[in-house]
Amino acid sequence: MAIPLAKKLKMKINLKGKIPDIRHLDDMRDVLYDQKWLKTAPDAELYYMYRGIKPPHLFIGGGDKKNNDLRYDITIIPAKTLGKEFVKTKGHQHIGNYGELYIVLNGKAIYLAQKRENKEITDIFAIKAKKDDIAIIPPGYEHITINPSKKETLKMANWVSENCRNNYQPIQKMGGACYFYTEDGWLKNKNYKKIPKLRFKKPRKTMPIDLDFLRG
Repeated sequence: MAIPLAKKLKMKINLKGKIPDIRHLDDMRDVLYDQKWLKTAPDAELYYMYRGIKPPHLFIGGGDKKNNDLRYDITIIPAKTLGKEFVKTKGHQHIGNYGELYIVLNGKAIYLAQKRENKEITDIFAIKAKKDDIAIIPPGYEHITINPSKKETLKMANWVSENCRNNYQPIQKMGGACYFYTEDGWLKNKNYKKIPKLRFKKPRKTMPIDLDFLRG
C-alpha cells in the first residue's frame, strides 16, 4: 500500500526563524572536480541545511512525539557551477545500518550512491528526480546530491534516523565519488583504480506506508 505524493498532501513548511547549517566552498575543496578553477575561486556559501524541522504531516514515523527517533530535514541548494562541475553536497556514508529517504520539494536532483567493499567500489547508481519524486538510499551506500540545473534552486527534504551519524572521510579521501557530474556530462574520478559502470534507477512516485526501515 502507498500514500499519495507530497503535492497531494499540500505540505507547508515554514523555515522562518530557523537557522541553517551552511556548507561553504572551503568545506568542499577536497571533493570537487575542477581543481584548476579552485585555485582562484573565493570562498562562498553553497547550500543550507535545516535540521530537525517539524514535519508537515503526522502519519509517518517521526511526525509525532511517540516516534521521534526519525528526523525530518530540509536542504536548499541554489543553482551554481563550481568551475565545470554542478554544485553538489559534500557526500557521506552512514555509520551503522541506516538508510535515508529524500523527497524533492522543488527543482531537480541527482542522487549518486556508491557501495564500497574491501576498499573497492562494487556498485554505483544515480537517481534523477524532479519535484515530488522520492529517492531511497540503502544502508551501506556513500551518497551525494547534485543540483543539475543552472537556473533552478533545489529544495529537498529527507527522513533519517536521529541515531544515524555521518562519515565524510571515505569520499573526501578519494577526492569525491567515483563520478563527477559536469557540463561535459559524467566524468570518472581518476583517484579510483576500478570504477563500475554507472547504472540508473528510477525514482519512486509514492511514499512508503511507513519509515520503519530507516531505523537501522
